[in-house]
Amino acid sequence: MRLRSGPSSPADPYTRRLLASVPRLTDTGLALVGEDGTREVRPKRTVPDDAVPSVDVRDVTIDYGSSRAVDGVSFQVRRGEVLALVGESGSGKSTLAWALAGLRGLSGGAMTHEAGGQAGDGAGDLGASARRRPLALRRKIQLVFQNADTSLNPRRSVGDAVRRPLRFFGAAASRDEAAERARRLITDVRLDPDFADRLPAQLSGGQRQRIGIARALAGEPDVLIADEITTALDVSVQADVLRLLDDLRRERDVACLFISHDLAVVRGIADRVVVLRHGVVVEEGPTDAVFAAPGHPYTRQLMAAALEPDPDAVSPAGAADDWADAAEPGAVWDDVGDAHRVRRWRSADG
Repeated sequence: MRLRSGPSSPADPYTRRLLASVPRLTDTGLALVGEDGTREVRPKRTVPDDAVPSVDVRDVTIDYGSSRAVDGVSFQVRRGEVLALVGESGSGKSTLAWALAGLRGLSGGAMTHEAGGQAGDGAGDLGASARRRPLALRRKIQLVFQNADTSLNPRRSVGDAVRRPLRFFGAAASRDEAAERARRLITDVRLDPDFADRLPAQLSGGQRQRIGIARALAGEPDVLIADEITTALDVSVQADVLRLLDDLRRERDVACLFISHDLAVVRGIADRVVVLRHGVVVEEGPTDAVFAAPGHPYTRQLMAAALEPDPDAVSPAGAADDWADAAEPGAVWDDVGDAHRVRRWRSADG
C-alpha cells in the first residue's frame, strides 16, 4: 500500500531530512538533523561580555563614483563571535566585507584590527588595501568567497590551493611541510585528507566550499569573513557548512563577519545582527532580541520574506505599508535596551 502524506509530514526519509534542514526564524541555534528527519537545535556558544574586539569599524563611508554605497556604518566584531550583516542586494553588506578584506577602498571613517595597539606604526589599520597591509596583519583577516567554483583554479589540485597561502604567509618552511599542513587543514574542514590530490571539478559544491574555508584558515586568521557562502548550496549541504563554520569559531575562537540576505540562516548562527538598507544601518542588536521584537519596518519586511517550511507557522508581523526615515543629527537612534537599537522612522501617514 502506498503511503500518503501532506507537506507537513512527508513519508520519504530523504524529504523529511531536507525539510528538517531548512533554517527557521524560530531557531535559537543551528539544527542537528537525524537520518529519520528528526531535528534538534544546538544552543549557541556564549560569547563572554569581556571578549576582545577583533575588528572595529567606525563611521565608514564607501563611494562608487558619485554614488554612496555605505554611509556612516559602525560596528565591532569580538573574538569568538559571529556578527551578521543582513540586507537585500544593494544594501552595502558585501561592499563592507570586501573593504574589510582590503579589496575596496574607504571614502571616510576607519577600520582597525586589535593588533594595532601591539604591533605599532599603523599595523592595525584596515583602511589600507590588502597589498599595502603588513603581511602579519594581512593574514589575520581572511575572506571565504561566495562562489567556490570560480575562486579555485580548475587546473590545479585543491591541495595546491591550500598550500599556496601557507607558503605565502610563511606558515610552512618547506614544500613537504606545506603539503602536510594542507592535508591537516582539509581534515579540519571534515574532508578526507586524500582530497588534496583532487581537482575542483571532482568535488561537490559543498566540498569545494569547505576547501575554500580550509584555504582561508591557512593564514591562521582571527577574523573570517563569510560572504554569502551558502547561497548556492541546497539546504542539507548548507546546514553542514553552517555547522562547520560554527565548530571552527568554537574551536579556534575566531571572529566571524557573516554576510547574508537570509534572515532564517542568520537566526541560527549569529550572536548579533546589523541590518543594512541602502548603505545605512537601520537596526542592530543581539540576534535573539532583534528577532523577538524587530523595531524597524525594513527588518520586519525581511523577516516576512523569509521562507518558512512549516505550513502552520505564524508569519512575523509585516512592515508598515509606507514609512520614512526620521533620524536627525543627535537623534538617530531609539534605544530599545539590551544593546538593541533602531534607527528612527515614522509612518508616512503621520
